[in-house]
Amino acid sequence: MLDALITGFGAIEDPRDPCRVEHRLIDILVIAVCAVLGQAESFEDMADYGRCKEAWLRRFLALPNGIPSHDTFRRVFMLIDPDAFERVFLAWVRSVFAPDEAEPDRPRQVAVDGKTLRHSRDRGKGWRPLQLVSAYATGHGITLGQAAVPPGAGERAAVPALLDGLDLTGCLVTLDAGFCQKGIAREIRARDADYLVCLKANQKKLHAAASAWFDQRCFARGAPDHLPAHDSADAGHGRLARRRVFVCRELDALPGLRDWPDVRAVLAVEAIRGHRRGRFATTREVRYFLTSAEPDPVRLGRAVRNHWRVENGLHWILDVVFGEDDCRVRERRAARNLACLRRIALHLARADHARKASLRRKRKQAAWDDAYMAQLIQADIMR
Repeated sequence: MLDALITGFGAIEDPRDPCRVEHRLIDILVIAVCAVLGQAESFEDMADYGRCKEAWLRRFLALPNGIPSHDTFRRVFMLIDPDAFERVFLAWVRSVFAPDEAEPDRPRQVAVDGKTLRHSRDRGKGWRPLQLVSAYATGHGITLGQAAVPPGAGERAAVPALLDGLDLTGCLVTLDAGFCQKGIAREIRARDADYLVCLKANQKKLHAAASAWFDQRCFARGAPDHLPAHDSADAGHGRLARRRVFVCRELDALPGLRDWPDVRAVLAVEAIRGHRRGRFATTREVRYFLTSAEPDPVRLGRAVRNHWRVENGLHWILDVVFGEDDCRVRERRAARNLACLRRIALHLARADHARKASLRRKRKQAAWDDAYMAQLIQADIMR
């Protein structure tokens, strides 16, 4: 695994003046990866990690002038082209990503969602917090790519750059309502993938028409299609949940629906949840989705639930375990490069399936135990 990363890092152009370079770029990058994997959260932490582990690092790094200072780490990550760094990350992930062979008839699901690094704001320079949009393989827990939102634009503006680096053939791409745009759906279809996108009031007329159609045909008393296409229930975390999926295949029944590229159906997913807070109470929520996929209610209902793995398995982990939201690095390039480093470290820690421990405990052990760190950075990510 480390060899693959080092090979990829070799393609990154060193932005420094060759006459003033004291530390090899590859040494700086590898120390940074190991440090972040070992719970480093700042450039000072990287330098401290390097000094504490210098004897071990010299087993596979040259380190001609010792360990770089924290200012060197900061300057390098401010200068490295984040687009090139993200391309290396993407190529590394693609080299180890494979379809789920256990269920070859089920298309891979890729969830697209955005995240804001709250403390990357710089009010003095008028910089808003950095926003990143990620593509996440829900079946494998792997980040396939990320793209930064251009300054002053919305998350939708980052989607074309994100999709350009991905092989989506045969995938089901799921998106929340913020990405509910015909242009994005067209981009996905152009890559031989299907979309499943949440429909809300940002598509006001279509959302109102879908809501009225399902209310009349499915949810009203005595409605002709009151039986759901799929009905499931589960219990956990102190609550009961029932989910029903209804499908509208009548494309001409909803005005403007045929304007969507290759759309096949509209789904209504009703979630009824019961929980006890003093007394037992229930809540009901109905969400609507457009899809170009074969309208299989079981598979699409599962995909709606699995979409939230990008929140639970990526964004929540980055904030809680890696402290991404608390990072106060504000310079745009450095913030993007550090975000990429955290994702590399997350993948390396997740690769270890032999040790049954949380990601937080794995990072602690990697910081303390050089043998375990060596095991992580050389492990195959897919087993």
